[in-house]
Amino acid sequence: MSDETRLCLFESDLGWFALVGCGAAVSRLTFAHRSALAALQSVAGGDLAEAGSRDPLQKLARRLQAYARGKADDFCDVPLFFATQTKFQQRVTDACRRIAPGKVLSYAELATRVGSPGAARAVGNCMARNPIAIIVPCHRVLASGGGLGGYSMGSGLDVKRRLLRLEGYEIDALQAT
Repeated sequence: MSDETRLCLFESDLGWFALVGCGAAVSRLTFAHRSALAALQSVAGGDLAEAGSRDPLQKLARRLQAYARGKADDFCDVPLFFATQTKFQQRVTDACRRIAPGKVLSYAELATRVGSPGAARAVGNCMARNPIAIIVPCHRVLASGGGLGGYSMGSGLDVKRRLLRLEGYEIDALQAT
């Protein structure tokens, strides 16, 4: 398998996805697009080769399609590639990946888990810049008090609510605001 940057576009119950990978690692994931063209445009830039049928990205695409239909998957086995990440961002990413489907943490709780109590805003900034949503499940991180906080993928908080419901997390009236 080549280490060239590859692209996999596919449709799911969560809209069109674009996966970008290098070697066996995923470097970008975007979803909730209305068309393949919109998904492609979201990751455009640079030379991308189409992922072949035996490519790990194709296998991951099938897993993501099953996830979008409601099949639980934590994706913790998926290798990731970040072009740049500080040590703090690496700790946040790793800790976020360990939040089980259907469970949530607040930004402050995640900051405490990575040994940086009081760094909730920095955790939020890290999650807002997450280029590999779902696999790094930033939708499982909420504001203190149970509010949804933010979400930059697709239609924002509507997508975050949908992902949480898909994983069986019950969102009460306080969290819907």
